[in-house]
Amino acid sequence: MTSDLQFRPTDPQFLLNPYPWLAKMRQEAPVFYDKEQQAWMVFRYDDVERVSSQWKTFSSKSPKPLGREDFTQDLIHTDPPKHQSLRTLVQKVFTPNRVEALAPRITELTHELLDQMKQHKQVDLIQAFSSPLPIIVIGEILGVPLEDRENFKHWSDGVLGSDPTAIKNMADYFRQLLKERRSHPGQDLISDLIAAYEEGEKLTGQEVVDFCILLLTAGNETTTNLITNTIWCLHEHPDENQRLLHDLSLLPSAIEEVLRYYSPITFLNRFTQVETQIGDQTIPPGQLVHPWLTSANRDELHFENADRFIIDREPNKHFAFGNGIHFCLGAPLTRLEAKIGLKALLSEFPNLRVDSKEPLKPIPNIRVHGLESLSVLL
Repeated sequence: MTSDLQFRPTDPQFLLNPYPWLAKMRQEAPVFYDKEQQAWMVFRYDDVERVSSQWKTFSSKSPKPLGREDFTQDLIHTDPPKHQSLRTLVQKVFTPNRVEALAPRITELTHELLDQMKQHKQVDLIQAFSSPLPIIVIGEILGVPLEDRENFKHWSDGVLGSDPTAIKNMADYFRQLLKERRSHPGQDLISDLIAAYEEGEKLTGQEVVDFCILLLTAGNETTTNLITNTIWCLHEHPDENQRLLHDLSLLPSAIEEVLRYYSPITFLNRFTQVETQIGDQTIPPGQLVHPWLTSANRDELHFENADRFIIDREPNKHFAFGNGIHFCLGAPLTRLEAKIGLKALLSEFPNLRVDSKEPLKPIPNIRVHGLESLSVLL
C-alpha cells in the first residue's frame, strides 16, 4: 500500500477521513491481519454481515480476561444463552412504547437547550446541544440525580478509551445508586431492572452495573456523534442541506444516510471460536476479528454511489447499529433523540452554518467517528 493509504489510527487526518484507506482495503486486502493491532480486519459488506451475525463462530466474549473487572457481563461481551437472558430482561423495561413515551420530555429538553443557544451568535454545537441532550435523557431514564450528571461525559469518554479509573469510578457510582434503589425504589430504569426477572432468574448487581455503564456510554456517544455528524455532513454537502431545509420530512431518511455515511461506531470486536475461512484467509481459533462497519457501509457492491451523501437514499440497509443478536438495543432511542433534536435545531436555526475558520478535530479514538468540537454560527 502507498504511504498515504496506511492504517494510521492516531493520525487526526486519518480519523477524519479513513474512507480512501477503507476503499483500498476492500479492493486489495478485504481480510487483512494487522500485526500491530494483533487483529484480523474485515472490510467487505458480506463478510462484515457474516462476522457480526454468526456468534457461534465469531464470539463476542473474549477468550482472555479483558482486565476490566468492573465491566464484565454486559450485553456486548456475552453470547447466548447469557446474552439472551440479559437482553430479554432489559427489553422488558426498555420497550418501544417506553422509548416513544420519552418524546415529550426529549422535545422539552431540546427547546430548553436551543433557547440557551439563542443568546449567542456562535457556539460549540457539541457542548451546547448534541452532548447534553442525550446525557440528560439517559440520566433521567436511569434515575441519576441532576447534580451527578456533570461526571457523565468525563466517565463516558474514559470508558470509551478503556481508562480503568473512569470505568472503576462509574462502576462504583452505579453500585452505590443500585444500593439506594434497592432500599428506596423509584420510577426509573434501575429500579425496574432490580424488579425484573426472567423465569425466576433475577439480574445480579454486577449485571445491572454493567448495563448502566453500557447504556450511558453507548447511548451518549452514539447520539452525540449522530447529531454532530449530521451537521458536519450537511456542511460538506450544501445542496443536500438545502433539500433538507426545504423539506424536513426527509429528515428520517437523512439520519439513516448519516448513520451509513459517517457511522458513529467504526468497528466491532469478535473472537473466533473455531478455525474458519473468510475470503481466501484461514483464521485460527481464539483470534480477534474487527468487522469494519464503516467499510461495509461504503461497500460499492451494496450501495450505489456509495461515496455520495444522498439524504433520500433507498434502500439503505447499513450496519451502523451492528447486526444480528447484538443489534443495538438503544437504536430506537438514538433515532428518536436525533429526529426530535435535529428537526428543532434546523427549524430554529435555518441559517446555521459551520465556522470554516475552525479546523475540525476528530475524537482521538479509532473506534468512533466524530468530532471533539464543532463551532457553528447561528
